Amino acid sequence: MTAGAVSTAAIHAAFANSAGQAITGRGTSADIDGIARTATSDGVARQSAVRVGDLDADAAGRRAAQKARDGAEPGDLEPGRYQVVLEPSCVADIVDFVLVHGFGGRAVNEGRSFVRPGEAQLDASITLRQDVADARIAGLAFDAEGTPRRAVDLVRDGVTGAILHDRRTARRAATESTGNAALGPNPYGGVPASLILEPGAADPASMVASMERGLLVTDFWYTRVLDPKTLVITGLTRNGVWLVEDGKVVRPVRNLRFTQGYAQALGPGNVKAVGNDPTLFSHGPDDQLLVPSLHLASWAFTGGAKG
Repeated sequence: MTAGAVSTAAIHAAFANSAGQAITGRGTSADIDGIARTATSDGVARQSAVRVGDLDADAAGRRAAQKARDGAEPGDLEPGRYQVVLEPSCVADIVDFVLVHGFGGRAVNEGRSFVRPGEAQLDASITLRQDVADARIAGLAFDAEGTPRRAVDLVRDGVTGAILHDRRTARRAATESTGNAALGPNPYGGVPASLILEPGAADPASMVASMERGLLVTDFWYTRVLDPKTLVITGLTRNGVWLVEDGKVVRPVRNLRFTQGYAQALGPGNVKAVGNDPTLFSHGPDDQLLVPSLHLASWAFTGGAKG
């Protein structure tokens, strides 16, 4: 069985106030989702782009079908810590949680974040930045308060730096807004927009080939925070997991539950390689994230999908 969908979105926003400030902006996004199913497996492919003409439906369909075929008849695997190659969808989930619960201004102000600016908290291969001017990613140049959205390094070579602020959290922290205010009630005090986890030089196939024993993981889903301060997350794998031995994919594995500190997973020495496959994920034309695959030295799988 196969299915698919294409969606497009556009935003044209304007801001003006009684002090004489006036600004306008616009953005677009396009997304394609494809799924293929066998009796025992699911295969999925997703693409996001700034322009609909940049989507490749044929490639998405072929990838979804191949994933489904490769994942058929999965077997069990004992829980434990494994090396992992995480495809970009998994990495997007990690970065989303790190951004909102780690780099949100309110969490930092209230001491609920792991982030300590100026310290080398993540692996030296990790650089995470906000840059609305990057041509690979879309977004408005200003936020809901009319503040210009600044280009900032949240992490540079593993060292944590800027925090995402709106005007309220910036005032409390005695700093300036980074242009990350959201419309309506916002419990985070600085929401991410136009974020990029810089790619590396490793081909995803070479990352798999370098594993003595580990797992190749397509997707995370149903992820929930257990401890906001340390960013311990529990969730499930989805849409394909494969056991790798001596650099070769040997068999598909049934979905697993994990309980893992996301910041710890990106910590010093735990990132073995960063992929050269930057992939765009979109929640609309003003909320986009560009991330590559990652090869991590350790990931804690705590049980099967049923517990």
